[in-house]
Amino acid sequence: MEKFTKITAIAMPLDRVNVDTDAIIPKQFLKSIHKSGFGPNLFDEWRYLDQGEPGMDNTNRPLNQNFILNKSRYQGSQILLARDNFGCGSSREHAPWALEDYGFRVIIAPSFADIFYNNCFKNGLLPIILAEEIVDQLFNLTVANEGFQLSVDLAEQKITSAMESITFSTDFELDQFRRHCLLEGLDEIGLTLEHADDIRAYESIQKEITPWLF
Repeated sequence: MEKFTKITAIAMPLDRVNVDTDAIIPKQFLKSIHKSGFGPNLFDEWRYLDQGEPGMDNTNRPLNQNFILNKSRYQGSQILLARDNFGCGSSREHAPWALEDYGFRVIIAPSFADIFYNNCFKNGLLPIILAEEIVDQLFNLTVANEGFQLSVDLAEQKITSAMESITFSTDFELDQFRRHCLLEGLDEIGLTLEHADDIRAYESIQKEITPWLF
């Protein structure tokens, strides 16, 4: 998993509450168990004007020009601003896979669905919970200032405006174990491998005690 330390990037405002995982990545794309390749189908039913299916050539599909993801001013965004209860619905891990594959590294919202929130940390995404009035302020700044960028510093747990003309700064809270995992790029497998020497030592002892198991 890629380490997360600090990023400075354009923020994209998705002004919808209760965005569920089927909207993030529709059910027909869940056949694949690979973590990559879902980015072109992120928010598929809102992003395109036709019905998307696995294996389609997305470059020729008609775009919904009114959808925020298709607006030129937000291209290259890595920070997603969202509203209450983002990631609700089914527990599909494909949702954070699609967001990460598109290029998002941070999601800021007043609240997240629990399973989606947990899945983000397993896939290198940083979900940040902020008070609704602060999220409102970020939405207003993003809409009013084309190219508005934020800097998100995980080590300092701080969000600041990356534009000299705009003053914005806020701290955010995060479980310290999850913070450690993101900073070090550790998923569950990586955490286990940190104890590889102990595991090998245990197996060596067990081979002597119970050789028939090996």
